Amino acid sequence: MICGVDEAGKGAVLGPLVVAAVACHDDAECRSLGARDSKDLTPLQRARLFQEITARFPCAVISYPAGEIDAFRKRMTLNDFMVLAHAEVISRLGPDLAYVDACDVDARRYGRDVSARLRSPCRIISEHHADHKYAVVGAASIVAKVTRDEAIAALASVHGEIGSGYPSDPYTVAHLESYLNAHHHPPPYARRSWATIAALQAQREQRKLGDY
Repeated sequence: MICGVDEAGKGAVLGPLVVAAVACHDDAECRSLGARDSKDLTPLQRARLFQEITARFPCAVISYPAGEIDAFRKRMTLNDFMVLAHAEVISRLGPDLAYVDACDVDARRYGRDVSARLRSPCRIISEHHADHKYAVVGAASIVAKVTRDEAIAALASVHGEIGSGYPSDPYTVAHLESYLNAHHHPPPYARRSWATIAALQAQREQRKLGDY
């Protein structure tokens, strides 16, 4: 059995980081469904493929909330955290071979680090842009993306427009600024260890000083 691993929300400042693994007998099984990098698909295509993938193949999905990510960041780098997360979903499926979308500039080093954290032996192939090269990694990217999008939609239904959750999204930044002004602290679904939060808090303090 093989599996593919990918994640959604790694660089986001709002919402969870979702890591997913999808297992199958060979890559052609996922390719026959049309699975590929989730970024190349429309939301409707992702939703349809998500249903097909999760119904047909074993999957392991972990959603890490903002507070948990911040707690890990106190002890390790984000890349080290991703190693643990990727190793965990692989270990839950127990494949013979896992294709991993590398989260390190050195893809081979990343593969060795993931391998060292596994609970059972598994050959790791770690490559950049693996979600483009292997359909099974594309399938994992779809599962991770749809799961995270659902979590973002749930947050928006309670808190209003929050955008995609990424620092580059003006709706996300506007929501953070509004929340900070109203509550004087970041929302619980924000990653406080992110530079975006520190910058917005510093700007707010600067504006307060300018009022005197």
